[in-house]
Amino acid sequence: MGIEGAISGHRRIMFDTASIIYFIEEHKDFGGITEKIFRVIRDNSDYNAFSSVITLIEVLAQPLRRGRKDIVEKYRQFLLGSNNFIAYSIDPIIAEKAAELRAQYEIKTPDAIQLAVGIENNGTLFVTNDKNLKRIDEIEVLVLEEHL
Repeated sequence: MGIEGAISGHRRIMFDTASIIYFIEEHKDFGGITEKIFRVIRDNSDYNAFSSVITLIEVLAQPLRRGRKDIVEKYRQFLLGSNNFIAYSIDPIIAEKAAELRAQYEIKTPDAIQLAVGIENNGTLFVTNDKNLKRIDEIEVLVLEEHL
C-alpha cells in the first residue's frame, strides 16, 4: 500500500514535528513522502491537517539559532497561514490527557502533548517517524520510515 492508501481512511491527520521539518526543509530521505502526503491533503478538502504549538516551538529553534529568517518564515507561513492546516494551542484538557499518556506509556512530555492534541482534536492518524509511538492505542500511528 502506498502512502496515499495509508492516509485515505483518515480525515483528521495530526503531524508530529519531524514530518513538518522533512517537508519544509525537503529532507533527502523523507521529503518526498511528506510532500506526497501534503499534496493529497492540499488537493482534497475532505482532509484536515493539524499539529500543535509545540511543533512551532520545535521547528523554529534551529533556524533562529542559525539566523535563517527565510526558513523561519516558511515554517510560520505553513503552520499559521495554510488554508487547511491548524496549529492548536495547549490548554488544561490537553495537559491532563498528556499526563495520562505519559503515565500509561512512559513517553516524553513533548510526545505526550503532541499525541494529546491529536486525540483531543479527534485526529484518527498521527504522522511521525518515532517507532516508539506505535504502541499508543488511542490514535493510529503512521511511521514514515515504514512507507519509504
